[in-house]
Amino acid sequence: MSEAPKDKEDELAGTEAPFVSHLIELRDRIIRALVAVGIAFGLLALWPGPGHLYDLLAAPLLSHLPQGARLIATNVISPVLVPLKITLMAALLLALPYVLYQVWAFVAPGLYSHEKRMVLPLVISSTFLFLVGIAFCYFIVIPGMSRFIQAFAPTSIMAAPDIEQYFGFVLTLFVVFGIAFEVPIAVIVLVHIGIVSVEQLAKVRGYFIVGSFVVAAIVTPPDVISQLALAIPMCLLYEVGIVAAKMSRKNKDEKDAGAEGSAAGDKPAG
Repeated sequence: MSEAPKDKEDELAGTEAPFVSHLIELRDRIIRALVAVGIAFGLLALWPGPGHLYDLLAAPLLSHLPQGARLIATNVISPVLVPLKITLMAALLLALPYVLYQVWAFVAPGLYSHEKRMVLPLVISSTFLFLVGIAFCYFIVIPGMSRFIQAFAPTSIMAAPDIEQYFGFVLTLFVVFGIAFEVPIAVIVLVHIGIVSVEQLAKVRGYFIVGSFVVAAIVTPPDVISQLALAIPMCLLYEVGIVAAKMSRKNKDEKDAGAEGSAAGDKPAG
């Protein structure tokens, strides 16, 4: 009876070292990612500098405000704190490829070979689409929204947005549009893991279009420009995702058929 606890301890003894080693590896990769973000932050702080980065972020709004209008700071430390936050956001974007590489390197040993072949292109394409969504928001959505608001604003109102509110507003839009541009990736993953088929996605196209406009009305400001700018790309990217998923499934079927054919050819004749 006294040997049972000892046997149980012996069974658990072999699992401690791998678990601890995984924790150590996770810690090291998190530290490397943070160091990369810190280096990017330091470089951006030196050039072009937090102040210039904020001017760059505010440019789409200021270009459509009345002549001489400027943003204001209602908090004492906002003129220092907000540019530093923007620099940190830019550093995260700059170091994003290396951060994702650390995530990939940590999970790669636990994946099958066919999963590894799929994950790396998805990581690269999702990063690219997220950045494209941010660029689309910066160059198209914010200027169009600013122009729309200014056109309907009474002439007796002098626009002077607060810099903290503007930063939070723009950051929210960046995240929303970055995630919205991930629609093709979500479609491909859903088809690849077998949750839905390409045919089913084509049948529910109308529901997705309606849902896109509902989501755009909820998460964007109450103006037509930004709502259409989010809903229409989501619908187009949904179609791109269907086409890409169809091509991916076709390639997979061809590879599976080739593998079955080679296995049949290697089988000895009876």
